[in-house]
Amino acid sequence: MTPEALEREFDVIVIGAGAVGENVADRVVQGGLTAVLIEAELVGGECSYWACMPSKALLRPGTALHGAQSVPGAGEAVTRTLDAAAVLKRRDYFTANWQDDSQVKWLEDTGIGLIRGHGWITAPRAVEVAGLDGNRYRLKARHAVVLATGSTPNQPRIAGLADLQVWGTREATSAREVPERLAVVGGGVAGTELAQAFARLGSDVTLVARSGLLGTFPAEATKLVIAGLRADGVEIHLDTSTEHIHENEDGTFTLTLRDPTLDSRTTVTADKVLVSTGRHPALEGLGLESLGFEAEDGQPLKLTTDSTGLVQGAQGVSGAQGEEPWLYAVGDAAGRNYFTHQGKYEARATGDAIAARAKGGLKGAPAAWSRYAQTANQHAVPNVVFTDPELAAVGRTLEQAKQDGYNASSVELPIEVSGSSLHSEHYAGWAQLVVDEDRGVLLGATFAGPDVGELLHAATIAVVGEVPLERLWHAVPSFPTISEVWLRLLEKYGL
Repeated sequence: MTPEALEREFDVIVIGAGAVGENVADRVVQGGLTAVLIEAELVGGECSYWACMPSKALLRPGTALHGAQSVPGAGEAVTRTLDAAAVLKRRDYFTANWQDDSQVKWLEDTGIGLIRGHGWITAPRAVEVAGLDGNRYRLKARHAVVLATGSTPNQPRIAGLADLQVWGTREATSAREVPERLAVVGGGVAGTELAQAFARLGSDVTLVARSGLLGTFPAEATKLVIAGLRADGVEIHLDTSTEHIHENEDGTFTLTLRDPTLDSRTTVTADKVLVSTGRHPALEGLGLESLGFEAEDGQPLKLTTDSTGLVQGAQGVSGAQGEEPWLYAVGDAAGRNYFTHQGKYEARATGDAIAARAKGGLKGAPAAWSRYAQTANQHAVPNVVFTDPELAAVGRTLEQAKQDGYNASSVELPIEVSGSSLHSEHYAGWAQLVVDEDRGVLLGATFAGPDVGELLHAATIAVVGEVPLERLWHAVPSFPTISEVWLRLLEKYGL
């Protein structure tokens, strides 16, 4: 017998209990509303258990060891390689051994409801849940339904791949053993970071990228990362396609690679294959088709949202004839920026906007840079790649600025200051500022080098605050720190 549906009502229903969904729910509860999270997996989501936290836990020991080895005096004292078992144990600690008890306790303490199960929209402000407890739930939202369902990996068209059990990023970050040979397909952030992590844990790693490595960054910056990977023994094939993968009788895998520039083919054999070729919003099975949303032929469904996260483009979801708008999407589900920190930012703005609209305090579109608007999405998205050396960027590259119609220029130079020389022997780094010449403010910044991620927030503040360069020149960097590169960049600009 089909169990009778349990009917419940909340002010806000959030589908997805990752970091983004948690933040939406937290903000609406702080705003005096009730909220429930619907989650079929672990509360805390991808970042906590399979992405940000475990990947950085795998990367940090190798970076720390290399940092010590690169400083005379410390280098002579470091005579061992990484202890892989200890690294994996520390990774387990940061994932709470894939248990979400502490996250659930936080929900209870915060007053946020939780239903474990698969949820989908059945009508405006109506959600049905197939509970993992065997119950069916019919939920009604008084004010809003929020999609915070994250993203799912892209599946590249590689002959033979569909029939194989290969690693995705989840399997790589939760691995119990370090493979002797690892092939990584994909030259984005996750593929590059994990290639270096496993190389430093002892794997013989081959990385294959269909185009360049980390293509959203300037070439001068990515050259330093490529050099770092090769120094760790990673074999890199750029501008190379993976034509075919098959499993051998002994359980290993053979990849057939093609270099189109040379029209040549080579093969690589590995014990494990990691496929990391990007992600797309996880919107399947959410009932969006019933609201009039349709995917383009052969393409995943994508949504369009406004500055508050409000979904656009289907009748009834954005509010009509005086009705309160009700359907929102945030984080990876919105498809704008695939960064946890930016998704949490979107969630805070969206949660505050929902609470304000529920109380009549927000009508129409909010002002830019208000607490209800995700304005930073257009101007100042920070991004750190935790390779060694690191890449860190915020805002626009020079090419993006020009494409967006700005009268933009750039200034760049190697990071060669007293602070970098003291940081490590043979420090190699690079920095770039992108300037709006009409207003005399920063549009973007990029840094490459060991530990440059810690330089990024200063750049983010400068971009968000639109600090005039003539005023920024008065922000004196402490000596001797790597931040002295700020002064050198401004001096090269002419200040």
